[in-house]
Amino acid sequence: MAQLSAVITTSDSEFRSTITALLRSSGLSIGIIDEKNASSTWPDLAVVDIRNGSLASVEAIERLRASWPSTSIFAVAASSEPDQILRAMRAGANEYLAWPLRDAGATLTDSFQTALKRTVDRHRPGKDSARSGVTLSFFGAKGGAGTTTVAVNTAIDIARLSKRPTLIIDLHQFVGEVSLFLGVRPRFTLIDAIDNLHRMDQEFMRELLVRHKSGLDILAGGDQIDRPGPHDAPAVEQLLQQLGRSYDFIIIDAGTVTSAVADVAVFAADTVYLVANPDIASVRNAHRIVDRIEHLGAGKDRLRVLLNRMSEQNQIGPKQIESTLGHGLHMMFPSDYSVVSAAMNSGVPLTMTNNSDLAARFERFTRQILNPHAPAAEEEPAREKASFLGLF
Repeated sequence: MAQLSAVITTSDSEFRSTITALLRSSGLSIGIIDEKNASSTWPDLAVVDIRNGSLASVEAIERLRASWPSTSIFAVAASSEPDQILRAMRAGANEYLAWPLRDAGATLTDSFQTALKRTVDRHRPGKDSARSGVTLSFFGAKGGAGTTTVAVNTAIDIARLSKRPTLIIDLHQFVGEVSLFLGVRPRFTLIDAIDNLHRMDQEFMRELLVRHKSGLDILAGGDQIDRPGPHDAPAVEQLLQQLGRSYDFIIIDAGTVTSAVADVAVFAADTVYLVANPDIASVRNAHRIVDRIEHLGAGKDRLRVLLNRMSEQNQIGPKQIESTLGHGLHMMFPSDYSVVSAAMNSGVPLTMTNNSDLAARFERFTRQILNPHAPAAEEEPAREKASFLGLF
């Protein structure tokens, strides 16, 4: 899940947009909780607008501190007068920052980012703390790239190998296929979850999910053609925060389209995986999506590119793809249409029943996720092809 959950307390939309942009561009995984829903959760961070210098703004800090004793509170004021700093700190603020944030170059922005890093260190979970799930988001460079295949089989292997609570979420609109790939028929979907956040407790959550025989829990994609839509993004973000307290691993099949809801999958992810194929259209799209994901704040340390359907017949080699993307390939999966097709048609993931090279590669990939510090085996060298990438 996100490294931090944050609430922004203000009536000024410009202030909210600026703070949101700073949080999103920090390089950290930060979930923004809608202020009206904040009473049902306990955020790690509250950014409070006290620029009017009134007694009421200081009292707002006091109320937040009383409600959320362990939350880090950033007070953003119109000046750096010592008396105002003292009042804010006495009221319960952890950090004091002066507005406007960009008047003097990047100095204050750097202060904001430094304060964020201190907050991350403060809220880093210890071994005895409540569960804080790892969120892995999978995107495709184009439709049919194999994103759902990769996400589903990774989720199955994580549940199987780790024996820890694992959930897969289908974020697709209308045509999500996670349930189909896993051979289950859900009664409820993601839409039911975000429409009933006010009822979200452990018992209600169990009603919404489907348990696969592997032990993997499934939150199925919606069956409405226009949902989840942009207006659902805040609710999806809050849902991910809540689910992160119940699961050690959350896998998101986020699809191919960058949208407000897909952006949430980037913001919430500890690691973002982009699934591409070795063809011109896919590599071109992947180049654009890498730029987009990095623009949203997921730098190279959080982004991994996966190359799916590799074979000797491919027209574009791995080194060419890496050069075009400006990003290394984290893992390559061999092309095996017959194995993937049989698994999809049977509703039984290939990692559960198959001894193919592809199944072995998924297990290797999953073991790297579960033990990222283990030495990685070297990829087999692939023969380079003639360059077609100058076409775009």
